[in-house]
Amino acid sequence: MSTLNLTLLTDLYELTMMQGYFKNKNRDIVVFDAFYRNNPCDGGYSVCAGLAQVIDYIENLHFDTGDIAYLKSLGMFDDDFLEYLADFRFSGDIYAVPEGSLIFPREPLVKVIAPIMEAQLVETAILNIVNHQSLIATKAARVCYAAGGDGVMEFGLRRAQGPDSGIYGARAAVIGGCRGTSNVLAGQMFDIPVLGTHAHSWIMSFPDEYTAFRRYADLYPGACILLVDTYDTLKSGVPNAIRVFTELRDAGIPLTYYGIRMDSGDLAYLSKKARHMLDEAGFPDAVISASNDLDEYLIETLKQQGAAITSWGVGTNLITAKDNPAFGGVYKLAAVQDKDGNFQPKIKLSENVEKVTNPGNKTFYRIYDKATGKIKADLICLCDEVFDEHADLKLFDPNAPWKKTRLPGGSYTMRQMPVPVIKAGRTVYKSPTVMEIRAVCEKEKDTLWDETKRFVNPQEIYVDLSQKLYDMKTELFHKMNREDN
Repeated sequence: MSTLNLTLLTDLYELTMMQGYFKNKNRDIVVFDAFYRNNPCDGGYSVCAGLAQVIDYIENLHFDTGDIAYLKSLGMFDDDFLEYLADFRFSGDIYAVPEGSLIFPREPLVKVIAPIMEAQLVETAILNIVNHQSLIATKAARVCYAAGGDGVMEFGLRRAQGPDSGIYGARAAVIGGCRGTSNVLAGQMFDIPVLGTHAHSWIMSFPDEYTAFRRYADLYPGACILLVDTYDTLKSGVPNAIRVFTELRDAGIPLTYYGIRMDSGDLAYLSKKARHMLDEAGFPDAVISASNDLDEYLIETLKQQGAAITSWGVGTNLITAKDNPAFGGVYKLAAVQDKDGNFQPKIKLSENVEKVTNPGNKTFYRIYDKATGKIKADLICLCDEVFDEHADLKLFDPNAPWKKTRLPGGSYTMRQMPVPVIKAGRTVYKSPTVMEIRAVCEKEKDTLWDETKRFVNPQEIYVDLSQKLYDMKTELFHKMNREDN
């Protein structure tokens, strides 16, 4: 899979439109924006992920002889267009929000500036990559928030929708905050921690539970987490685990990382009972790990019930984002360059207000409260706009422009979020390691207000338009209405 050519990872209509542009000699330079409209799980934020794979895709974008032969066999594409594809390379620019960044609806996460045929082709793959990884990273961030600082392990590979979903889902889960994964291939590919213990089958393969625990402890004394719910958690599993821990301690073997895992039953009740038993036996630092169809809502409830769990293994509900299985990213034309080199704005209208696009060649800034370091709002603007942090800044809701706020000069800071990634077809951005991205994400999450992190009715981070962009958008509305009349 690592050598798979992804050039044909696209929808057919991208290629039919490309041929249409080719036949009509349309070589316009255009701007496309990738953005999304709503946060997953009705949350207050999302986490951006997948950029490294987008870069890999762009760098390796080419039609090999097999691709050309297949397209020819469809009987839809002319020879002159196929000859063009044989020499195809991406020559445009891409700006993107770095991975691990917090993101909000309607912001241009990836901006492509390129000849229209090139910009059209890359739509599907960019959305496929960014949508999936951003979804799983966001879900992981929510799960880790619910865990309240406890370690969270991703171990959903066997329930993922195929190998790629398991591999890149594990990558995204670590970006979102998980401390490791059970997925060994993901560990190898992305240099992320791999974690795991043993299954119930290990216990069942021995004559008795104690023997199974003892053999495992002999093999892995420095990472000895014993699964205690094969037969009876409190009457058998925990007592046998305590017996093994006692023998290791008496033998002078350091108990560096040890404890128990539970995968069934009433986790709140069992963990509290197990904690008491372990403490009474002199093992107050023993880990109590839990799994069993966990998600952020169940973890939050278990914490509220006083569960004594200190480590969480989350599988199916994380790797599939089970309650919200798709990230709604879209890719829309925003501007076309004229013969003088100026970008003329384009807008998509819709009866659904949320589907009306923001026109023009844009960027956006994150605005922080200077006193707290928390996010005040995000501001989408045109690329040629300049802001002075010492001047007052007026913000307004573009969907309800009478809702306004003024930030006094000197009370806020601004950070431009998208960065150059590809320039003239060449990569100008070095992707950090996954663990470095995870560290960025942890710092980013600290800039959120607690009210935005809550799961039920979170406080919205406002994404506003600059006055110049708002005026441009309004003028396009009026122009199109005049033309209709």
